[in-house]
Amino acid sequence: MKTPESLLESINNYIDSLDYSKEPKGLYEPISYVLSLGGKRIRPLLMLMSANLWKEDVEDLLPAAVGLEVYHNFTLLHDDLMDKADRRRGMLTVHKKWNDNTAILSGDAMLILAYHYFMQVCCEQKEAMINTFSKAALEVCEGQQLDMDFETLSNVTEAEYLRMIRLKTSVLLAAALRIGAEYGEAGEENARLMYDFGINIGLAFQLQDDYLDVYGNPETFGKKIGGDILCNKKTWMLIKCLELADESSKLQLRGWLNRIDFLAEEKIAAVTGIYNAVRVGDLAQEKIEEYYQKGIECLNQVAVPDDRKEGLRLLAEKMLKRNR
Repeated sequence: MKTPESLLESINNYIDSLDYSKEPKGLYEPISYVLSLGGKRIRPLLMLMSANLWKEDVEDLLPAAVGLEVYHNFTLLHDDLMDKADRRRGMLTVHKKWNDNTAILSGDAMLILAYHYFMQVCCEQKEAMINTFSKAALEVCEGQQLDMDFETLSNVTEAEYLRMIRLKTSVLLAAALRIGAEYGEAGEENARLMYDFGINIGLAFQLQDDYLDVYGNPETFGKKIGGDILCNKKTWMLIKCLELADESSKLQLRGWLNRIDFLAEEKIAAVTGIYNAVRVGDLAQEKIEEYYQKGIECLNQVAVPDDRKEGLRLLAEKMLKRNR
């Protein structure tokens, strides 16, 4: 089997070999810029590692793996614009470095390029692979719309939030794993188990992100602690706290949510204090572990020798143990 490190090197080399030095530069330079910012490349890596469970040579799948990564970066381009974000991975976002229209059009081009790269894969399973990708790509848009809808809703349930993050975050990880299994001709049951493994790990990953925004180490988390609190983002932490807190704590919490003028440090400290009183951090860790274990159980049922699955287990653990 290939090591995750060698697969990641192949992915990065493939991305580095893509030539976007063509006209009009105003369309292609932002694409090259976004892909040059790097990232963990988790989605293409999961696709190749999944395929490698059944096939030793997965080089022919590289275009689809990179296509998925291009699609993921397209969503970030548009997300940054919608969120009015200034920075991505420590660098200026495309709409800040260029302008809003460039972010829209270059993002559109990236979506088209993603399908272009998928079409370069030559195998009998290509139609199934593209169908899996298309389904996930549309679901990501559904998740983004739900996330936007939540901004104007005063009450969002835990079930509604979990559905949103499943669509916005989990389905693309799950699709990567299923596409790898489809390419590897693993059979429907194995492909389903790989998909469910990705769904559960994705849910745990996003809940961990919610947790780290409140309780993470600012030196290793990669962004300021308390950002979700400051913008009243309806995370699992906030939703669960509003569900479990007593009436006095709920009143205090809603007061902070409705307050316009405040000191950032004071609001973060006050809301975190309410979270602590409800033990919402501990509850989040239990929920993260629940989804992680569900994911590992799905992986355990995949019909290949356990030693071949060890790399995926370690990668899932690394994703969930990050920056605590």
